[in-house]
Amino acid sequence: MTNEETVVCVTGASGFVGSRVVADLLEQGYRVRGTVRQPSNLEKYGFLMELPGAEERLTLHRGELLEKGCFDEALQGCAYCIHTASPYVLDVDDPQTDLVDPAVQGTENVLQCALDAGVEKVVVTSSMAAITDEPESERVLTEDDWNEKSSLDRNPYYFSKTEAERAAWRFDEENDEISVVVINPFLIIGPSLTPSLNTSNELFVDLLGGEYPGVLNLTWGMVDVRDVSKAHIRAMESDEASGRYICVDHTIAMEEVVELLNEEGYGEDYKLPSLNMACAAGDYAVRLLSYFQPSGTGSYLRTHVGKTPRFDSSKSREELDLNYMPVRDSIVDTLEDLKKWGHLEG
Repeated sequence: MTNEETVVCVTGASGFVGSRVVADLLEQGYRVRGTVRQPSNLEKYGFLMELPGAEERLTLHRGELLEKGCFDEALQGCAYCIHTASPYVLDVDDPQTDLVDPAVQGTENVLQCALDAGVEKVVVTSSMAAITDEPESERVLTEDDWNEKSSLDRNPYYFSKTEAERAAWRFDEENDEISVVVINPFLIIGPSLTPSLNTSNELFVDLLGGEYPGVLNLTWGMVDVRDVSKAHIRAMESDEASGRYICVDHTIAMEEVVELLNEEGYGEDYKLPSLNMACAAGDYAVRLLSYFQPSGTGSYLRTHVGKTPRFDSSKSREELDLNYMPVRDSIVDTLEDLKKWGHLEG
């Protein structure tokens, strides 16, 4: 079957990752059905219909994660589904209702609808959050690792991603008729196809807007959204793809990010932090101040300050043929994109 004859459903089609997957699928000739909450709202979702190839090969369908059977229409006749829809936010009023239920029940709902529709394979967007919620600087993480520490009180977003992925694997074990593959990216950055500011790129807006008291001892794994999209599509296309795929190849410390932003001239017009807090005393101060932050942000700071994540991404490089974009290039592209969309003033 050619790409032009193959129909792929992308849930969360208007999101940061989902919209990039839609664009790449269209570019490769696939017919795409994207799910959004209000397909008729062209003011919000019209940008999807302006993508190259969208007029001929993209249709939008209603998708509500917690509404059973809601994805039946979109998935009917699809060979594949790429499930990107899931809430991504650290601070919420009710972690169970706002994070865990949509992530877990939404995944189960999409998988059941896919099974009923005869879909061959579902590629699920998970996260490194399902692998660890507190990286150990001395330990190299692999696809065999699972986050065993998160809860509704401790890193609830991480808990939601872990529980959702576990639900996907339970479904896979119970239903031989459908194949599940999971992509586990770290912090996803890069140029956005949607005008809304996504949570991960907001990191740079906060850094440039004076939201940080100093340069904290934080180190992130960062991966470009274009590489994340490739990982999903190649996992979909490959008959050999199986299991989980860590999708990140670079770490970078806040100190290096600030240095790069200064080199690119952003220190002249923006409020980059200058006080170096990347030391034992700074880590102590951050942990103390974290208790005065919203609960999600506070638990994240306490479990990540002073830690350097290490991981083995060889499986994604070898089996999905990924050549990851240099993180510094991705950051520069992200900054230019933030300016283009008007998210950076100055």
